[in-house]
Amino acid sequence: MSRFLHEKYAPLEAYTPGEQPRDRAYIKLNTNESPYPPAPEVLDALGQQDLEDLRLYSDPEGKALKEKLAWYYGCQGENVFLSNGSDDILNFAFMAFGAQGAVFPSPSYSFYPVFAQLHGVPYRTVPLREDFTLDVEGLCHTGCLTVLANPNAPTGLAVGLEAIEGIVASNPDQVVLVDEAYIDFGGESAAELIHRYQNLLVVMTYSKSRSMAGARLGFALGDRELIADLEKLKFSTNPYNVNRLTLTLGAAAVDAAPYFVENAKRIMATRARTAAALQMLGFTFPDSKANFLFIRREGLPGALLYRKLKDRGVLIRHFSDPALADYNRVTIGTEEEMGVFLQEVRAILEEEGLYETG
Repeated sequence: MSRFLHEKYAPLEAYTPGEQPRDRAYIKLNTNESPYPPAPEVLDALGQQDLEDLRLYSDPEGKALKEKLAWYYGCQGENVFLSNGSDDILNFAFMAFGAQGAVFPSPSYSFYPVFAQLHGVPYRTVPLREDFTLDVEGLCHTGCLTVLANPNAPTGLAVGLEAIEGIVASNPDQVVLVDEAYIDFGGESAAELIHRYQNLLVVMTYSKSRSMAGARLGFALGDRELIADLEKLKFSTNPYNVNRLTLTLGAAAVDAAPYFVENAKRIMATRARTAAALQMLGFTFPDSKANFLFIRREGLPGALLYRKLKDRGVLIRHFSDPALADYNRVTIGTEEEMGVFLQEVRAILEEEGLYETG
């Protein structure tokens, strides 16, 4: 770092994105992207006029997209906040609602402590249980900003709406943020609860089920006053945070909802088949409701499996956290991609004397 960086940022441990190597062609099962393209309606949404209009600023309020999302999720436009990816919402939430501190499960999304440190928000974590299930009671009556991913990452486990409502109801004077990046792969959304609880903020993304990670579009649903708080911070930092093309594509994706719903079902079916095959190979993992599996194999170090698969052209995600060192997170790709993944896993197990053919 340079000598000009403010001293308060010197100890900051930045978030580490999943690797994006360019040295060869890989089957990418490491960043939880969709294996399928956006809907045809999205691909056809842009015309020459849209490109020519890039000379103009985007609508800072994103009214057209807000209205479509509000219709889809059964609320009003004033209950919707748009952002440049859902991480922007998390950033604003820690900034806006973290005055009394923050609490979140661990292990979970590793960006949560980064945002807390960035904004000087004192935080504590509530450990997951030994089987990786959420300690719901530990997130009740916290007295501070409470953040949880449902389904959780990297485990993929989800809790039901009753548990979420219990957490929200127990913290009436603090914001509860439910990060639903993976909700469309088998979870139960808390979106309907925003009409009953002023302190609930539900955060979603276009990056997973809607196949638009590169478009950088996220949104939040919540009480109109919570949304107004986020808007105040947005208009104080970057009013045009969502570009013109992404707004248009985002609206087209809402119109094409049946397409992404069907793709989510395809991914869930592939997840089930992959899970069954991995179980036959001796792997264990939580019951994922996300578009990935969090896998472990007795006798096979997680780092070793990651390295050997990478050498074979298959990328998965390994974490440096010692508590997770035995595990790897594997994104669910197409049936063909998962077939290659399983083939290479079998070959590695054979090499390590952990699998016998025939």
